[in-house]
Amino acid sequence: MLQNATLIKIYQKLYKKYGPQHWWPGDSREEIIIGAILTQSTRWENVERAIINLKQNNLIDFSRILKTRNQKLAKIIKPAGYHNQKAKKLKSVADFFLSLGSRVPTRSQLLEVHGIGPETADSIRLYAYNQPEFVVDTYTKRIFLQLKLIKPDAKYQDIKNFFESKLPKDAKLFNEYHALIVRAGKEIKANKNFLNEI
Repeated sequence: MLQNATLIKIYQKLYKKYGPQHWWPGDSREEIIIGAILTQSTRWENVERAIINLKQNNLIDFSRILKTRNQKLAKIIKPAGYHNQKAKKLKSVADFFLSLGSRVPTRSQLLEVHGIGPETADSIRLYAYNQPEFVVDTYTKRIFLQLKLIKPDAKYQDIKNFFESKLPKDAKLFNEYHALIVRAGKEIKANKNFLNEI
């Protein structure tokens, strides 16, 4: 019970400090999914440049991505880094979602797609489909380890289970909480005493 109250208290403090984050930035479900792939191992600023390039080439579209040569697609998304691998991942993801149609993908289905790991699967389910999946990233691990709420050897699924077992299963809450954690994670780099304020 104590941990439930602690997690809610942290959320409330972050929300009071930063306000709503309006995540995930994207004009469509396809753009959110594409962004979730491109953001792997890179900063969002780089992803934004790659998405601008995709928009200029009318490629925020799964069917057009499939028809585009890998080499050309890789060049367009180069700002996001690992562009050759990510071009292949985008093709796999595009193929999957076109075959899926209007259905909501299960987490296990997403994890079978080349290029989609646990964090990306949860991001897609939460941000593109409004499903209550708590997204765990590097900031989450770092902050909650320093707050001594998770163990140093905790794996992705352990941390995800920790949050989902202590918080109401609510997509809107998970969305905002994750966005606020990312915002706080960036703040900590500039303000080493930030965690003492939580």
